[in-house]
Amino acid sequence: MSQLEEVQGIVLSVRKHRERDYLLKLFTREYGKRMFFVRGTKNPNNKLRPAIQPFTQATYIADIRDTGLSFLRDSKHVSPFASIQQDIFKNAYATYILQLADAALEDRQVDPGLYEQLNRGLEAVDEGLDAEVIMNIFEVRFLRYFGVMPELRGCVICGLTEGAFDYSSLHHGLLCPKHFHEDERRYHASPKAIHFIRLFSVISFDKINSISVKDETKKEIRAVIDQLYDELVGIRLKSRKFIDSMKEWENLMKPPADAAD
Repeated sequence: MSQLEEVQGIVLSVRKHRERDYLLKLFTREYGKRMFFVRGTKNPNNKLRPAIQPFTQATYIADIRDTGLSFLRDSKHVSPFASIQQDIFKNAYATYILQLADAALEDRQVDPGLYEQLNRGLEAVDEGLDAEVIMNIFEVRFLRYFGVMPELRGCVICGLTEGAFDYSSLHHGLLCPKHFHEDERRYHASPKAIHFIRLFSVISFDKINSISVKDETKKEIRAVIDQLYDELVGIRLKSRKFIDSMKEWENLMKPPADAAD
């Protein structure tokens, strides 16, 4: 059985199928993550072509199938994230965010709230907010979808919610200084990094108007998130490796400290 209807969707990936057709993976607001068959879009005049480009959000008119592939028939209100499409650095961060969403979400898992977060997060990257921090926010959020979200609200022993904290693998959550002795092998992470990771787990993108995080703090945040993913998730996407390489390029491109003279 199938039904033709309008769905809000964000392009997660697109790949060629045979000579003239495409397979399009969308994260839809109404039906979750779905694969769609798109016929004949190699024709340059095909009106669907703009709607199936990477980093695009649109309203799609689709033939939704209960099983197997659904079919894309038309589109309207096509909104490309144009800056992401044109900027290699923004492109890299957005690619990782979308690939992480694809890996974290089960097919057909409906989550309108996450759809809105993903759309707003990509808008933030597109508008020039710090893409690395936006990426970090999604990395923390997706721990829940991987089924491994640790306790970040406060100390897992006493429930304290204010002050400095460290992360404990043994207790799968935070420890306050009074209970650091409960796990000698705790992360010994930067309290500032833990503070931001706690913030990332709850902050709404609608409340982010600007981002200002020092490079040193970003490194500390990166180190903690890497530890969490290595320990709890166990995936290392190629797009993340590319970002690591890209950051090395950025460092090489920076002039020496005395070059300003």
